[in-house]
Order: sequence, then C-alpha cells, then structure tokens
Amino acid sequence: MIKILVTGAAGFMGSHAVDRLLDAGHEVVAADSLVGGYRRNVNDSVRFEVCDLADRTAAANLIEAVHPEIIFHYAADATEGRSQFTPLSAMDNNIAAYLNTLVPAIDLGLKKMVLVSSMSVYGAQEPPFDESMPRLPEDVYGAMKASMETATEHLAQVHGFDFAIFRPHNVYGERQNMADPYRNVVAIFINNVLRQRSFYIYGDGQQMRAFSYIGDITPTIVDGGLSEKSNGMVFNVGSDEPHTIEELAEMVRRAFFGDQDWPEGTAPTYVPDRPLEVKNAYCSHERAVEVLGFSNLMTLQDGVDRMVRWAKEFGPQEPAYLSEQLEVGHDRAPVTWRERLI
Repeated sequence: MIKILVTGAAGFMGSHAVDRLLDAGHEVVAADSLVGGYRRNVNDSVRFEVCDLADRTAAANLIEAVHPEIIFHYAADATEGRSQFTPLSAMDNNIAAYLNTLVPAIDLGLKKMVLVSSMSVYGAQEPPFDESMPRLPEDVYGAMKASMETATEHLAQVHGFDFAIFRPHNVYGERQNMADPYRNVVAIFINNVLRQRSFYIYGDGQQMRAFSYIGDITPTIVDGGLSEKSNGMVFNVGSDEPHTIEELAEMVRRAFFGDQDWPEGTAPTYVPDRPLEVKNAYCSHERAVEVLGFSNLMTLQDGVDRMVRWAKEFGPQEPAYLSEQLEVGHDRAPVTWRERLI
C-alpha cells in the first residue's frame, strides 16, 4: 500500500482524485486550506488535514506528520485572468506553496511528485499545443506554473526523485465551485441561469477552448501518475474538441430550456475582452493516448447536461468576490469584477 498525500483535496479536481485513490485501496491523506475548497467535497473515509501550504512552517509540519511516498499536488490559486490583478496571491499560493511542500518531502525521501499544472504555460502559441512546445506563458498564473514545472525538473535531476507533470485544461463537472466569479466559465454560466440572471461573454465570444469533463481526465492523472510509464514526462490531458464560448452558451441554453429561447433577462451580455486573455487555446493529447491510454468519453453537450443536473440539485450559489479590492490595478480590471455584475 502506497502512502499518498493529495494537496488541494477539498477542491474540485483534487477531491475527485482522492476518491479514485481510495477506490484503488491506497493510504491517502487529504490536505487543503479550505480557502477555495469545501469540506463537503472530501470523502468522509479519508484522513483530512487543514493546512495552508503558503505557510512554510505549516507545510513542513504536514509533510513531517504524513511522510508521503507520493504527492499529488492539486493545490493552486488557479486564476489565469485574475492573476494580473492578484500577483502576490498567485505567487504565495502557487510557486511558494508548492516548494514549501516539495522541499521538506525531498528531505524525507519522497519517491514521486505528480504535479497538476496547466495549459496556461503555453501562452499564445498556435494551437493545438503539444508538449514539445516551449513554455511561453502570457499571464502571471501561467508564469507561476511554468516556474513550478521547471523547478520540479531541476530538483528531480539533483535529488533523485521521480515526477510526472499533467497539464489539464478548461475542466468542468460536478463539485466545481459555482460561487467563483473570476474563473470556470461553464460553472459561471450555469450558476447565473440558476439565479435567473444574464451571464457575460467577454469580447466576441469566438474564443476557442476544449472543455474537459472531470470524469475523463481524473483516471489518467491518477492512474498515470502512479505508473512508472509517466516518470520524467509531461502530459496534456483534456478534450480534443474545441468549441467557441458562444457555442458553450448555446449548449447551456439547451441543457436548461431545450428548444426554447432564453427566458427574458437571462440571455448573454457581451462586454470587452479581459486583459491578456489568449484567444484560442487547446491541446494535442497524442502523448497521453500513446503512453497512458488516455481517452475522452464525454461530449461537451452531454457533460454540460450532466453538470446542469448536478447544479440544479446543489442549488444556485451567491458569487464570492474577494473581501477587499484586487491587489493592483483595480480600475483596469474587467467591469464584471469591478462592479460585481456576475
């Protein structure tokens, strides 16, 4: 039995990883600060530790107490668009929190780090992105993730632990935080319909993304992360089918209303682009298919339908804006954030 630590375990993606690891019979410890995650997401049968990994002492104490053989690092302040306005949080809760976790684990004999990174490291290169492309991030969050990847590679070379890096993209599904007004477009659209409000499309709505269902990517990250086949490698994981934001909006409409038009007051509203937002971003997954047997089973419409059914049971959520102003450039932030329109 392998002793595994999952960070960010009360979040959307991390909680699904915990479930799969438990189902496979592993000894799992789940850790989360509960700043962006929820205790309700965490499997009742797992040992759960509340820990802010941005606190170096707290992180070191956690690693000392758990002594993990493998770490699945999901913990992140995963806010590409917001990171331009909260760069200190992006630093503290991404690269700093990660190294606070990794460094003491290395000293205690860590066998493998499975780092859940992001497609944001590719920046605005020509899609589909593949793993041979350089890291050219276009935003602060992407820069933090690129730094985490690079640090992992260098430290592994010197200190002799194994690693695997996964770059998921535009993930959606059950347990996604619908209260977050800054990210997760599928959840924002669905939550606003539940609240009987219009939702906002930035720019012309022709931005292309390949939205990825949580149930498709979790098995590959978890099972692939445990496999020796992934050692020393980077993998894109996610959907192969890019769609525009307007197409996504239409799928949300069909999931709620079928062939009917938007009810009065709920149709999308268009607002100016967000700063530094990459227009088209999607990936090739040939490496994950060939090495790990990755496959996509869920179409976007079917996945949206499934998420809408879950969201109706869960109920609408009031948007949880930051309690204080953004760290820098509040007046240059998107109008939907400044005026709390979402």
